Amino acid sequence: MIITYFGCEFFKVQFGDTTLAFNPISKDSKLKPSRFGADIVLSTTHHEDFNGVDQVSHGDKKPFVISGPGEYEVKEVFIKGLPSESKYSGKDLINTIYTVSLENMNICFLGAINNSELKAETIEALDEIDILFVPIGGEGVLDPAKAYKLAVSLEPKIIIPMHYGDVGAKDALKVFLKEAGENPQPESKLTLKRKDLEGKKGDIIVIESTNI
Repeated sequence: MIITYFGCEFFKVQFGDTTLAFNPISKDSKLKPSRFGADIVLSTTHHEDFNGVDQVSHGDKKPFVISGPGEYEVKEVFIKGLPSESKYSGKDLINTIYTVSLENMNICFLGAINNSELKAETIEALDEIDILFVPIGGEGVLDPAKAYKLAVSLEPKIIIPMHYGDVGAKDALKVFLKEAGENPQPESKLTLKRKDLEGKKGDIIVIESTNI
């Protein structure tokens, strides 16, 4: 699995011949979009910062689009969407938390969530989490302290912070890492195999945005 970060909450996850796009930035956004072809697109929130399906439809790649709660199976990838809430851009929005199972690894992508108190049924529906993507920038999503508290409570093996810098508090990452008592060296992209998760318990990995 190779994970690349394009800023805000926009990630590309590649494994074998399959490419997933999480929360692609739309060309209508004030943020900088990126283009590539995806097989599956997961959009958590109906907002131009997260729903740029057009940016990941490229060449012969016409992605299967998932934009809400439910259970899905696409190209042997198992996906579950769970309803939650967002206050992004000062609006009351529906946010979908996604769990994705692939290559014997479980991803949980929290999206633009703003409430650190998940419902009991949501927590119950989450499988064991290997890789957790959590927003940390405030401004309608979790602030760094609440983000870290929620992340740790979900007991993932790896935590990947997102949604900071241009779209959140400038020092959000610094505050988040201080909460965690960690200062990892940022990586340009992350390559993971199942065996790499052994011994990990809430380890934070910072992936640099390619759009800096």
